[in-house]
Amino acid sequence: MTNAVFTTKVTPSYKDLPELHYHFPRRYLDRVKQTIGDYIVYYEPRRSTSELSSSGGRLAYFGFARVTGIAEDAELPGHYFAYVSDYQDFSRIVPFSGGSHYYESALQKEDGSTNRGAFGNAVRILPEAEFDRILKSGFAPLLDEGPSVSGIRPEGMSEPGVPFERPIVEMTISRPFRERSFMHNVRVAYSNRCAITGLRLINGGGRPEVQAAHIQPVASKGPDSVRNGIALSGTVHWMFDRGLISVGDDYKILVAKNHVPEDALRMLNKSGLINLPNDPTQHPNSHYLKFHRDVVFKK
Repeated sequence: MTNAVFTTKVTPSYKDLPELHYHFPRRYLDRVKQTIGDYIVYYEPRRSTSELSSSGGRLAYFGFARVTGIAEDAELPGHYFAYVSDYQDFSRIVPFSGGSHYYESALQKEDGSTNRGAFGNAVRILPEAEFDRILKSGFAPLLDEGPSVSGIRPEGMSEPGVPFERPIVEMTISRPFRERSFMHNVRVAYSNRCAITGLRLINGGGRPEVQAAHIQPVASKGPDSVRNGIALSGTVHWMFDRGLISVGDDYKILVAKNHVPEDALRMLNKSGLINLPNDPTQHPNSHYLKFHRDVVFKK
């Protein structure tokens, strides 16, 4: 088994949905096969679309997942899907370089400049130590909140040199850590403000009242991705989980007929639209919004 980097754009050229599958051409098939059963990190390049002139990409690693299998694309000859599970956003994006430091050594030439030829590969094999370092940096905000686990230290601190038995992976795929990471990421994305009421309440201890809700529930295999999340106050969260309110692909607030009392309706944004994160890559994804409307919402 092998770690790798999978590159995907803000508006993918291929049929990518990083939380569920990665779409790629035949030339990367041998590399992707090596990753089955192991973990990969996702990278967003400068180009945000397939247009050569496009820009706006974050040039950063933003999440990781475990590859579970490969299937040929029945609609597009010479192309394949790599299916993934255990997807999780990083608590912070990780730029591919920090000054003279490159997380992927293969991207740096001997003279210190960027190896643009290597950057052109959408799938890149990643040494274990470099994969480990990216994860530590990606989850540094959460690792900083409490004691280190199994000797793990965030990027920039002294490395304890633990055997590479994936303590960072074992920790981050545990349910308690995933829940904490998801809550942290959604709250930050929405600036601790309820997307449906606009309320931003902070208690006396400085803790935000807003909660992180999954759009497609975890019980229905919804991923721990900000794109499958929405920040909601407690009452609205209860209403959302019970299908009394939902969200359209145009981000309009939908209300179940004859299920929501007038007092509750007055809480909703007067615009009729949800408040969105400033970062478009963190907006609710239409795939998960459709699931909520089709399966949870009481039409």
